[in-house]
Amino acid sequence: MSSGKTDLGMSAPGVGDAAIAERPVFDATITPHRSLGQKGFQTVMTLVCLISVAASIPFMVLGAWPVAGFFGLDAIALFIAFHVNFRHAHAFERIVVSPLEVLLKKVSHQGREAIWRFNPAWTKLERQTDEDYGLLHLALVSRGQSVPVAAALSPGEREGFADALATALASARRGGDVGAA
Repeated sequence: MSSGKTDLGMSAPGVGDAAIAERPVFDATITPHRSLGQKGFQTVMTLVCLISVAASIPFMVLGAWPVAGFFGLDAIALFIAFHVNFRHAHAFERIVVSPLEVLLKKVSHQGREAIWRFNPAWTKLERQTDEDYGLLHLALVSRGQSVPVAAALSPGEREGFADALATALASARRGGDVGAA
């Protein structure tokens, strides 16, 4: 005997419409770019320590031992800077556009969440561009509330993201390609 439910393909009219309307038209997660991975960090720190030790040996031999301590402080300061940088890499933004809502979720490197929900019919993109640098600022604006997005992207990446997001907002306003399902 089976305890699971069987779907015979029969459902009340309009039941599947809700699922189609909730299906995302656009779903993107933006994370800060970090060009140095864990292995690269270990390599850099090993080289810095070796160079610090090698550079401090002549000062130790000459009796200027406090200089060696300053070489060590430089290595420690660099380690702390990398540690802070890696902690900030845990931050992200997630933008989900569906015909029912625009969801923006920002999570800081400390794990603090901020969530905004907008109606796609009333949401627009606000762009601030510079002819030399490209798209400098991008924000979602709805009913007087402006929330910056994609700050972690470069101006070129932000431009491509803005185009894709604008297309998704237009699609959500039309109902999110309901006929394509």
